[in-house]
Amino acid sequence: MLVNIPESGILRDIWVNLIQHDRFLLILGGLVRTLQIAAFGVLIGCVLGFALAVMRLSRFTPLKMFATAYISIIRGIPLMVQLLLWNYVVFTTPGFSKVLVCIITFGVNSGAYVAEVFRAGILSVDRGQTEAGRSVGLSSIQTMRLIVLPQAIKNALPSLCNEFIILFKDTALVGFIGVQDMTRVANFITSRTFNAFVPLLFVALIYLIVVLILTKLLSMLERRLRESDKR
Repeated sequence: MLVNIPESGILRDIWVNLIQHDRFLLILGGLVRTLQIAAFGVLIGCVLGFALAVMRLSRFTPLKMFATAYISIIRGIPLMVQLLLWNYVVFTTPGFSKVLVCIITFGVNSGAYVAEVFRAGILSVDRGQTEAGRSVGLSSIQTMRLIVLPQAIKNALPSLCNEFIILFKDTALVGFIGVQDMTRVANFITSRTFNAFVPLLFVALIYLIVVLILTKLLSMLERRLRESDKR
């Protein structure tokens, strides 16, 4: 079927940059990769962050010192530099998955921030509840698992969701090591069409829409938590 293509104007720019050769599918493929990196990165960050938070609160000095040093170092080095170090210094094996490098980088970076979120959540639980748990015969581990952690995780959930939103936006950096995320695909399209406005605007709109959806879900979660606290 023949399609009348406008000779000039924004409609032609949209056709050439997004519709022609199904270029918009390349950007949507980049979105899937971006969400994949962000989701697995946060998952690793949550596991690592919880372990670091427990070590940070531990009375065993070496563990506490290790967690403190880890958090300070990771938070003190820009994410871009960490990404380059993991890609060009640590994982130098030919053929090693660039996506996996990104997931590890974002997971390690996120862990340092999530650790502080979990630590704050644990410290927000009234100490009297811990003492109450011990007074009824629960061990330290049982008290932590049955009383402290459920409340700490509940308190930390909004901040964890915010961490995912931040991580999702930070994935725009992965194009620097050759991963075909949305931003890199937009640059590729620009190199073919010599028009940066349409592909970059399309990518910006996708980021905005996803962040707005996540923000809405976060507000719904916070409302649910407030309602449950009133019961």
